[in-house]
Amino acid sequence: MEVRDAVDSDAEALAAVANAPIRAMRRLIRHRTVRVATDDTGADPHADAPAADEPILGFVGFDVRDGVVHITRLDGTDDAARRLLEEPLRFASAEGLPVEVLVLESEPSLREAVTSAGFEQVSDGPRFDGYPTVRYRLSDTV
Repeated sequence: MEVRDAVDSDAEALAAVANAPIRAMRRLIRHRTVRVATDDTGADPHADAPAADEPILGFVGFDVRDGVVHITRLDGTDDAARRLLEEPLRFASAEGLPVEVLVLESEPSLREAVTSAGFEQVSDGPRFDGYPTVRYRLSDTV
């Protein structure tokens, strides 16, 4: 598995992973830090640009607001989600910031990935498209 920055041409693949509109994924890529996990099996180790046909296993989008790193999107395979959580955590640690993430209650594998990374449930989150979420926070990056 390889992790890299997302580019505009990844929007369609991200939309497929997240079951979301392509337009929303383009906005995410343009307005947040987005990292993607790809299947690097058979990849050219000397290539500088992402291959158009490399399978995307997952992605994470995050930004900083009010002194907190907010993970705004996380989706993909269990392994990809666990690996991708390392990206905002590394950034938060370097900047001395806490991290928050909202996860749909109906996503047990993402909730497990978040708690395995050390996050603690702090409250119920807002409803997202009518579905309940759970708010998690990791403060020990500070």
